[in-house]
Amino acid sequence: MRLEEYWGVGPKTRETLVEELGRERAVTAIESGDVRALSDAGLARGRATRILRRATGGDGMAVLATGDARSAYKDLLDLAVEHAVTQRAADRIRVLTPLCSREAMTDRLDDVLAARDAWAALPAADREAVLDAYERYDERDGSERAAVEAALALLEAGVDTGPFAAIADLDRETLEAAAGALAALDGGRVAAGTDEELDRLRDALGAIEDMDANALELIEELRSDGVRDVGQFRDAFEDRLLTETSVTIEQVRDAMPTDATDATDFVGSTLRTLRSDLTAAIDDREETVAADLEGTLEAARDSVDRAVEAVDDIALHLSLARFALAYDCTRPTFLDGDDAAVAVVGARNLTLAARGDESVQPVTYALGEHALEDGPVGVDSAPGEERIAVLTGANSGGKTTLLETLCQVVLLAMMGLPVPAERAAVTPVDSLVFHRRHASFNAGVLESTLRSIVPPLSAGGRTLMLVDEFEAITEPGSAADLLHGLVTLSVDRDALGVFVTHLADDLEPLPPEARVDGIFAEGLNPDLELLVDYQPRFDTVGRSTPEFIVSRLVANADDRGERAGFETLAEAVGNDVVQRTLADARWSE
Repeated sequence: MRLEEYWGVGPKTRETLVEELGRERAVTAIESGDVRALSDAGLARGRATRILRRATGGDGMAVLATGDARSAYKDLLDLAVEHAVTQRAADRIRVLTPLCSREAMTDRLDDVLAARDAWAALPAADREAVLDAYERYDERDGSERAAVEAALALLEAGVDTGPFAAIADLDRETLEAAAGALAALDGGRVAAGTDEELDRLRDALGAIEDMDANALELIEELRSDGVRDVGQFRDAFEDRLLTETSVTIEQVRDAMPTDATDATDFVGSTLRTLRSDLTAAIDDREETVAADLEGTLEAARDSVDRAVEAVDDIALHLSLARFALAYDCTRPTFLDGDDAAVAVVGARNLTLAARGDESVQPVTYALGEHALEDGPVGVDSAPGEERIAVLTGANSGGKTTLLETLCQVVLLAMMGLPVPAERAAVTPVDSLVFHRRHASFNAGVLESTLRSIVPPLSAGGRTLMLVDEFEAITEPGSAADLLHGLVTLSVDRDALGVFVTHLADDLEPLPPEARVDGIFAEGLNPDLELLVDYQPRFDTVGRSTPEFIVSRLVANADDRGERAGFETLAEAVGNDVVQRTLADARWSE
């Protein structure tokens, strides 16, 4: 395949990749999703990631029909990357895309959940040992030695299910021998500490080289010790060599010249000969030791190759398993048949959870023929089987958060990952239209919004519409008409959808396939903070919150004139309601 045929690879990028990697290596890097190879070749990491997403999951990326859907997708990847055990695993997470095959989704789920369960069952000390091994793996850029050591750490921890099964039958002794051989052959030379004789020879050579560098000083020292004649000088020099180096007496005497003209010539010639002899001996010994080590590696080659291949894949699944554990994610159910549905019980928004907000209220919600096992829990009413819902209710009531939560659940499920809910049932969709509220009020914004959210409905296939406060981009009267049209179009195209709006009364009559749900504010707490039940009530128009907001403004007003102004607003929204709200807040203190 020509490099230019990949999304995002133009002439300049192709030239860079071919120059740095060669065409075949560049194609292999793209097909395997190797972000590091492309970034090392000179591409910005973000650009490399975008190219690889399209190359390895282009059809899946097409599911993300709007900019907000793509933004939610990237936010999920960022959360998952925080739990990556290696940089390579982080790179591979960044190029995960929604999958187009139910089988592929299920296969990845099986691997991630098996890794999650195995990791959760490990003692803390074993987890730490595995993470330490992967840290070394990362520091050494995924070298063979680091991969074998990581495999040994996994074997020692005893994990052998799911993705860990790829190394479960590897022989530990063989891997240990290979790890030792790889450590000994570090950098292409036999490492110190591998062979005693080689170490002795190297130490001797080092000592001889030091003597040679300071030969004149050595001669003066020998003479100052009272040496008077040639014989005494020879003996003193021999004693110094035997004392300060590990050379043998035979090596020393063989190296001493018989025809030296003076002490300088004698010492220099002896040291040069010793250096030459030791260098040759080191080369011979190192060749012998290296041959033995390479024989050990050859015998273990199959195990080493399997470890190298498996450890990288395990790192990916282990990273995703840690993400799933961190957010208490569970397996979603994929619904079969022609009837589409999205349903969650006890779902949590990952964006809020990542902030450490322990007060996040899980919600239950459903669209379509969901048939969740045991039915919904924790709510006073059950959602019907309408595919379209209009969600109404309190300001700051969590309507946008609910849309984002549904978007997160569907995206994670379609990527083959566990979801943040007690239970979830999902029908994979062909187009995900997520549209956040944008506080821009002009014709251009309206046109661009309609261009992004209507075509997926018209293109055929299964669509999920998650649209937030459409009325924010045009005047209320037109907004109500357009929103009614969107709801009707969504029903006609058998889409699933939730439309958040404050214009529910203006949308009547809705098609019978659509319902209205509501979120309710319940008052103020003693700190005058808004109390909201974030669980939607089904088939009920939500209650807005102006009286609660005005109540807080009245209570917090310090200036008499300011207070009088807010009390005028209290009369407008119902002074009895305001006073009752303030009384309830004081009573609950």
